[in-house]
Amino acid sequence: MAFISIFEVIGPNMVGPSSSHTAGAASIARLAGKMMNEKIKKVNFILYGSFARTYKGHGTDRALLGGILGFETDDIRIRDSFELAEKAGIDFSFSANTLETDVHPNTVDIELVGETGRRITVRGESVGGGKVRLTRINGVKVLFTGEYHALIVVHRDHPGVVAGITTALSECNVNIAFLRVYRESKGGVAYTIIESDEEIKDDIVAEIKKDTAITDTMMIRR
Repeated sequence: MAFISIFEVIGPNMVGPSSSHTAGAASIARLAGKMMNEKIKKVNFILYGSFARTYKGHGTDRALLGGILGFETDDIRIRDSFELAEKAGIDFSFSANTLETDVHPNTVDIELVGETGRRITVRGESVGGGKVRLTRINGVKVLFTGEYHALIVVHRDHPGVVAGITTALSECNVNIAFLRVYRESKGGVAYTIIESDEEIKDDIVAEIKKDTAITDTMMIRR
């Protein structure tokens, strides 16, 4: 039987009635927003399961938008996130998918468009007690929680890429907590996700990006 702490039962400090439907939603969106690395101009939320049925009554919509604006789960500005997003020039929309049922009950797809036209789609799940996990990036199945600093490296599935990443981190005394590699297919697009105890500085990321097989990086700092 898995151990459950009292903090997972009562949830985090938060605005809203539910650790899963509000705090978890805000955390998912905040992680997704950090992945853009530029100003967000448009966001579309597609909600599934329980999220789809109750997102208005539980404030999931305001929490999601608050997360995109960078608000923590206990930030009272979440209550005014619609108005604040409009002032920030963010075009936003929500839709409920009640047909797809083979998903976690608290699931959301977040489609983001940045000011340069950059597009990212992220799927997140709120798993209880305010805890979350991201399970897809641009349709590729991944898994990480955002509990550590995370570097996401998008690259061709090519020999030596992961070794180069870990070498650069080791030379800068970055301790890797978790490292996982995901790919669409052999030789196709791959995502290497490194979760670390220490913050990964911009100069380290710049060094990693020198590999021509790497097409993009996304840094999520706690």
